[in-house]
Amino acid sequence: MEHVETIKTMKRLKWMARVMDSSFRIPFTKFRFGADAAVDAVPFVGTAAMTAASLYLVWKAYEMGAPRHLLARMVGNVAVEAGLGAIPVVGIVLDALYMANIRNVEMLSEFLRSQGVAVE
Repeated sequence: MEHVETIKTMKRLKWMARVMDSSFRIPFTKFRFGADAAVDAVPFVGTAAMTAASLYLVWKAYEMGAPRHLLARMVGNVAVEAGLGAIPVVGIVLDALYMANIRNVEMLSEFLRSQGVAVE
């Protein structure tokens, strides 16, 4: 993948991770949550939909050449978040705190920088 295309893809993935994990803030607090935690309020369907979206981020990392060990860590983060999201009520809060998508995009950014790709 060309560097310009990689940079564009990373911008989209960062935006997606922010929307999923930290796009909303509870007024007068520093607590943030995203669509992932909100949609997880719908049992099973919400968790399945957000897990699929999270796995899309992992797929894009694979397409960008991320090594297997990094992909495994990313899948592990998705699995933890899906497991937490499946716990009624408490899972929503834990899911909002874990923020697997932001973690995964940060790990991918770190990998790309180590490969000499300038990402924001």
